[in-house]
Amino acid sequence: MAIKNSELILNPDGSVYHLNLKPENISDTIIFVGDQDRVEKITKHFDSIEFTTQKREFKTQTGYYKDKRITVISTGIGPDNIDIVLNELDALVNIDLKTRKIKPELSSLNIIRIGTSGSLQADIPVDAFLISSHALDINGMLHFYQVEGISNPEVENKFIEHTNWDKNKSRPIIINNSQYLEQYFEDKNIFKGMTATAGGFYGPQGRVLRLPLQDASLNSQLDNFSYKDFRITNLEMETSVIYGLSKLLGHEALSLNAIIANRANGEFSEDPKKIVEKLIVFALERIVNI
Repeated sequence: MAIKNSELILNPDGSVYHLNLKPENISDTIIFVGDQDRVEKITKHFDSIEFTTQKREFKTQTGYYKDKRITVISTGIGPDNIDIVLNELDALVNIDLKTRKIKPELSSLNIIRIGTSGSLQADIPVDAFLISSHALDINGMLHFYQVEGISNPEVENKFIEHTNWDKNKSRPIIINNSQYLEQYFEDKNIFKGMTATAGGFYGPQGRVLRLPLQDASLNSQLDNFSYKDFRITNLEMETSVIYGLSKLLGHEALSLNAIIANRANGEFSEDPKKIVEKLIVFALERIVNI
């Protein structure tokens, strides 16, 4: 059955609605960044660029680093933008845009997030790199999909109990990363941990300006949650939805974090641009081997 025009929206040139992309414009290896200005901070290292487009905050460049074809896309900030980007990327590779039918043979993308994050643990310093072994979804986006089978209910239940999680909030979901991709990025100098994904920057991450919080103790409870090998190491706004939707759609996903702040001791990197640049170079050198 063909997917309706109202559900899969295409531009007059046949590209997907928000990203302005056609299937031939992307590689099967895709780097996600939040900031549109960071796209060219990555592609400046490329040997060649074959395609560039931008619509709103979604900027895309595809080219070659050494002999590896790579696409870099800026997602903007937050879980809602990830919902747009991942669904439209999947449509590019797994839906025939002319017939609007799902292809009989599905393709899997390799998705690597290169982003910044704040550490919640005193032993994970600013200017460190961290691989998200798991993602803790505390923003609720994934509950709009059928997430049974990709979550970790035992750990989720312990987290709910530990935080006395408010029943009016969406149930937290914990999703594993891609073990396939992780093997390419493991390094003795890189931390690993569970990344919490909030739905906003201020209240959802425990910041107070003029508005009081529903649970002012949540950040400290995130900090000291521990169950088996699980602890929450950092907090940001995209990883859980990248992991969750990738699992549901059959793609591989890994989140690499440059730690530019430490919430436990109040520190901020003296040169965040430098640490992000180092992470970019590290990631590109590992991506060529995938």
